Amino acid sequence: MKHKWTWATGIVVVWLALDLVTKSWALRALAGGVRKEILGGFMPLTLAFNQGAAFGLRIGDDPRLIFVPITVVAVVFLVSLIRSARPGDWLRVVSASLVLGGALGNLYDRVRWDRGVVDFLGPVDLGFTLFPIFNIADIGITCGAVLLAVSFWREDMEIRAEEKAAGKGDAARDGGRDTGKGAENAAG
Repeated sequence: MKHKWTWATGIVVVWLALDLVTKSWALRALAGGVRKEILGGFMPLTLAFNQGAAFGLRIGDDPRLIFVPITVVAVVFLVSLIRSARPGDWLRVVSASLVLGGALGNLYDRVRWDRGVVDFLGPVDLGFTLFPIFNIADIGITCGAVLLAVSFWREDMEIRAEEKAAGKGDAARDGGRDTGKGAENAAG
């Protein structure tokens, strides 16, 4: 149990620090419209401030009034996911920790000023559209969310396998209703 919190805290701290350091670098190196490229030009680096939600969706005049409380609720939820992770469920711990680290990174930007979240990776030309500008926190949130979905799926599959092994699979899925299978089995 103790190791779970050590891993979770380590991941959150490392991801949050990586996010804050890269955002600080972007604010200095990309100020005034400076644009750089990495990965052979595939990944442009462009400073932008996102006051809205994902992909720049705007909500209201001061979106911080919405996003800060939502993020605080999400942080509490993520901590509870880590706390309730079953022993050995490292995927749940890692995925929730990545989302938590990213959420805290973007929350820091929303609390410290009204300019919005610092984004600097992109936009990436996908050939048919431009993928929006994002940051390290967004990578943690996105990758963590995908891994968290896999974690939930795996848990569901394990529960179904346990129910099936215990002979509860049919009754549990049918809500305990008599499906007539008992009579068929008794008849032979």
